[in-house]
Amino acid sequence: MTQELDIFPLTKAAFAPYGDVIEADPSTMKLINGGTTERFHALSTAEAAGEGARIIFNLFRGKPRTFPHAVDMMERHPFGSQSFVPLSGRQFLVVVSKDEGGKPGRPQAFLAREGQGVNYHRDTWHHPLMALDLVSDFLVVDRDGPGNNLVEFFFDTPFIIGAPIL
Repeated sequence: MTQELDIFPLTKAAFAPYGDVIEADPSTMKLINGGTTERFHALSTAEAAGEGARIIFNLFRGKPRTFPHAVDMMERHPFGSQSFVPLSGRQFLVVVSKDEGGKPGRPQAFLAREGQGVNYHRDTWHHPLMALDLVSDFLVVDRDGPGNNLVEFFFDTPFIIGAPIL
């Protein structure tokens, strides 16, 4: 038996238990470069734990998911945060869950609107990248270094996401 997941708007308050929403925040804006550039300062902080760890920048190219979509697994990164910022400006889905005794609880799905990215806190359960409609590029900032920084969990019964309302 499957369970359907509702999709909620991505807001800083709703997403706070899982990480940070990366978006232009007027309260952090500073004019730089002689007033020609608006800098939205310190929107999130990357984490990298462990000897020999470093922060790296990646480009992920995500193929669009088909819907309905079965959320049958989640992953987490115990030694570092992981951020996804769409370079295409397109919307994407974010699926996260709280830890319940070392495994993910019931997932929550969020629709990241244009201009939003996310930074998952270290050790936060999340679904892999979920591009919508078209192939989309993402700037991904995460940890590189020794140690296994990937834990996967597969649900016995998948959760279903119907077609997202775009």
